[in-house]
Amino acid sequence: MFSYDDYREIIRLIKDSGRYATYEEALGKDEFIIMRHDVEYSVERAYALSKVEESMDFRSTFFFQWTNNSYNILSRKNRDILTDMHERGQIIGLHFALNGMTDMKLVRERIKLEMEMLSDMLGFEVNWFSVHRPSKDILAENIKLPNILNAYQDDFFTFDPKATPESKLDVKYMSDANHIWRYGYPDAENIANHKKIQILTHPFAWTKAGYDNKENYRTLINEKYEELINSIDNECKDFNEYRDEFEKPNGVV
Repeated sequence: MFSYDDYREIIRLIKDSGRYATYEEALGKDEFIIMRHDVEYSVERAYALSKVEESMDFRSTFFFQWTNNSYNILSRKNRDILTDMHERGQIIGLHFALNGMTDMKLVRERIKLEMEMLSDMLGFEVNWFSVHRPSKDILAENIKLPNILNAYQDDFFTFDPKATPESKLDVKYMSDANHIWRYGYPDAENIANHKKIQILTHPFAWTKAGYDNKENYRTLINEKYEELINSIDNECKDFNEYRDEFEKPNGVV
């Protein structure tokens, strides 16, 4: 359910529906399907998923975190990746982390600041944001900012604190959070039965093989381990002589 082939089938259903739209294109429409990605741990997996989309002449919105312990969005390598995605037609947005903030005025100011900083550092406008692990208060706030689109504003998302998978909402929302599809899977039935849809995926969960949850974490940790080893090797001239002596930590194979 999390392989690239599975993802291609979801894209095919969306394209066949004729309702695919970006956030901007969806504004004011009676019918749309928006595809979105929140990038949590791996820029590389987001990049790979964007290539799958490109192979099917499809584009969507990828939201990257500014404050993330797993990747540095401003490293030379990652900036090059985001620039390439942007130039190939993918939409780059900010995945905003609250980091304990509850003051809504401060949240608004911080969102605008981070988007301005990100636009300046990347060299192109970033006008979209999603909130990382949004609280009910944030969803109820329905944040709208001038010339900025919020993935959770009421044009694209229906907030109901008591919603269940069976709830009839204006916008059908489906998410693969924690390797589990929340509120339904984007299959042919769900695509056909809802006029307005927003689909959220997390690229770290998707691979060519399509692993179960545990194996997916294992392969992700392997990739991050190799990334660290290569990073040290590139920066420290004396590391190479020790490199072969370092064994992977327990649980990494």
